[in-house]
Amino acid sequence: MRCVLLSVIALSCLFQHEVQAQAISKSNKIMPVLYDDTGIDSSRSELRSFIELFEADLGSLNRFYTVSISPFRITRMRQFYNEWLVQLGRQNFEAMGQTGRIDYLLMKNHIERELQRLDLQEKSIKEMEPLIPFATKIVEMEERRRKMEGVNPQEIAASLTAMAKQIEETQKSVEQGLRNDGKAAGIKTKKTVANRASGTVTNLKRTLKHWFGFYDGYDPVLTWWISDPYKAVDKALDEYATFLREKVVGVKSDDEKTIVGDPIGREALLSELKYEMIPYTPEELIAIANKEYAWCETEMKGAARDLGYGDDWHKALEHVKTLHVEPGKQTELVRDLANEAIAFVDEHDLVTVPQLARDTWRMEMLSPEQQAQSPFFLGGEVIQVAFPTNTMTHEQKMMSMRGNNIHFARATVFHELIPGHHLQGFMQDRYRTYRWPFGTPFWVEGGALYWEMVFWDLKFPMTPENRIGMLFWRMHRCARIIFSLSFHLEKMTPQECIDFLVEKVGHERDNATAEVRRSVIGGYGPLYQCAYMLGALQLRALRGELVDSGKMTNRQFHDAILHENSIPIEMVRASLAKQSLSRKFTSSWKFYGETPGKQ
Repeated sequence: MRCVLLSVIALSCLFQHEVQAQAISKSNKIMPVLYDDTGIDSSRSELRSFIELFEADLGSLNRFYTVSISPFRITRMRQFYNEWLVQLGRQNFEAMGQTGRIDYLLMKNHIERELQRLDLQEKSIKEMEPLIPFATKIVEMEERRRKMEGVNPQEIAASLTAMAKQIEETQKSVEQGLRNDGKAAGIKTKKTVANRASGTVTNLKRTLKHWFGFYDGYDPVLTWWISDPYKAVDKALDEYATFLREKVVGVKSDDEKTIVGDPIGREALLSELKYEMIPYTPEELIAIANKEYAWCETEMKGAARDLGYGDDWHKALEHVKTLHVEPGKQTELVRDLANEAIAFVDEHDLVTVPQLARDTWRMEMLSPEQQAQSPFFLGGEVIQVAFPTNTMTHEQKMMSMRGNNIHFARATVFHELIPGHHLQGFMQDRYRTYRWPFGTPFWVEGGALYWEMVFWDLKFPMTPENRIGMLFWRMHRCARIIFSLSFHLEKMTPQECIDFLVEKVGHERDNATAEVRRSVIGGYGPLYQCAYMLGALQLRALRGELVDSGKMTNRQFHDAILHENSIPIEMVRASLAKQSLSRKFTSSWKFYGETPGKQ
């Protein structure tokens, strides 16, 4: 009887919960919906298993060959990619459906890019070789351990003793190269190469520590022989890495301002653009960014006039920066802005937003240390919010509040959550998941910025302050193309990039410094910062082809993009427009039309 009673109570609670949920849904004008009519990814590709096997094999190799500068690793990886390229060429392309053909081209593009990266990596290592002559021995020791080959303790002890001396001699030679006193030439090097070498030496130190840790104590004879020689090498590596960073590069251990990146050059940029299927040169992309920036500046002046500042949009921007919430209120602001954006998407029937996606996003605050690298919001399922903490200096607090004011945040929250990164990630986990190796920031970051353009066109920014908040970010994306490409073309230094963001966009200097730091040394690809604006322009052009022409509704178009997963947008276009594809496909889509200024 008790069990029956509990069951009745449980059913009653469940019914009551369902009624409440329906009432909430109705009151918010939100109906729970699935991803599509079935909620199941029904896509089919002849190459799905092929791609998944490739990734499994690649994972095995990457877990085995862990020393990135190893010549043997590079040779083995080149062999692996060439073998798979041959296997791919044997697939019956002509018999495939559109999805299979797209996957074939994505796979071919991916493998060819990895082969090109190996070539560039070899070139990069060759530049460092005079600075790290001892690297070969460390790599060899670790790879012999991986292969479970035997070791001779006495020989290893002698080798490590000689290595410690070699590191010291190399450091002295680099010191001579710095003097330029007309005496012994020594080793001369560029700061960028020395900076790269410093990081490599640190990684070699970790590799050797791992090697030693494997034997230490377990093999008492080896430990007896090599304990002191190992400690000498470990100390020499640490001192040498510090010497390269502080004396050659010029960055002290407590220096939080100096930024030294590693420009990749025009050849490597062209290679990356080819992979991303962007048929423009770096110079043409800078011209496009300048044209888009000019549009932003015109709109900024209009908003400034509406606020009574004439054409002085910098003064209008300063006014907007003062409109921030009080300490402790930023989380409430973000919550309200997120709900506002979701309601806007629903009102205009722009894209399918599953109820689970609405219910499961979360919020965390960025620490002061994180804000030094990322001064603004970061997003996805978890939106990471920037705002001052009690440990910051007064100046840092003001910069953080001003840089994350109400109107800047209003254009950032939906970029990070819905319909931006959170919705993107939600769909990526559910549609064509095997395509993750082909992921591109042009789809991810470009897609989120594209939504800023859509919201602008649909009059989401109602007030002049709203417009300035959105335009600030749009100008910023234009500036990112200009400064990041100019940096990699060695036409702008990191400091010039910082000054450019302060003067041309109106950034707080600390925030501009953090932006440049994460752009040039934050582990991002060289085109990452370009991807926001360029990816958005690609999607806007594609929307003109398919939605403005009446071939698709907004919801159909945006849902279809999300169902393709993160791939180069020209391949999204090939899928949605059912473009005829051949094995010899090359990117040719001039999504921006003629390049500005080109005759």
